[in-house]
Amino acid sequence: MKADCHIHMVLDGVWYKDAIAAHKDHPRDDLIHTALRQYQALGYTYLRDGGDRWGVGVRARELAGDYGITYRSPIFPICKLGHYGGFIGKSYESIRQYPALLQEVRRQGGNFVKIMISGLMDFDRYGVLKYDPLDPAEIRELIHIAHEEGFTVMAHANGAQTVIAASQAGVESIEHGAYLNQEALCAMAENQVIWVPTLSTIGNLRGEGRFRDDAVMAIFDSATGNVAAFAAMGGLLAPGSDAGAYAVPHGAGSETEYAHFRSCLGEDSDSVLARGTAAIVARF
Repeated sequence: MKADCHIHMVLDGVWYKDAIAAHKDHPRDDLIHTALRQYQALGYTYLRDGGDRWGVGVRARELAGDYGITYRSPIFPICKLGHYGGFIGKSYESIRQYPALLQEVRRQGGNFVKIMISGLMDFDRYGVLKYDPLDPAEIRELIHIAHEEGFTVMAHANGAQTVIAASQAGVESIEHGAYLNQEALCAMAENQVIWVPTLSTIGNLRGEGRFRDDAVMAIFDSATGNVAAFAAMGGLLAPGSDAGAYAVPHGAGSETEYAHFRSCLGEDSDSVLARGTAAIVARF
């Protein structure tokens, strides 16, 4: 099965503000059909969206069957007010407000829950994350409540301590996972967490001129080194390009994700990714 386990149909791989503005009144079927045709032409049969608050991923899920594609959506990502994710998701201020967002996901037929529990990489400064992560106790509580409501959980998570907390709480998948250490890799492996490292969001920036190439290369080398180490542990790895992010266009960006995995895993990449993809399909 050819899959991209992390996309954002609402985005276009160029500039997120313009992409979102195109859908601000209602999801643009013409843009969604164009992207789905690209995935179909490349042989993709499974897509997992990261969600958005304008209903674009939901509309794509409605249309994807016509292209022979199984499409999964969390409806929208959930983040804490003042932390990363508010530009695309829905926020809670107090943990007491979180269950109401889960019920909204349920009412709209969400296939799973996506939580934003850390910031994102600063591509000009190796080792630096923008925005503070959530406290480990809050991370554990978010995952516990979602599980109690019967949802599986996809977590946007960077940084070792954030990933350790989520893994120990039984999160089903970690997205991105920058700057992990041995303890974090072991926590994911021991808890059978699926790691979707979205290598294209880093590797596709090389030579683009938008960020410092030395920083981008250091981040990419760190990510691919951790991917190779995790694969050697028998960890679950799945392909997810974060298509729609800058320099990761729909369809073509998904192809680069497979290429990046081949570069760091060699001839083992196909079997490793097949195992991780099967786990994603089974859980989500």
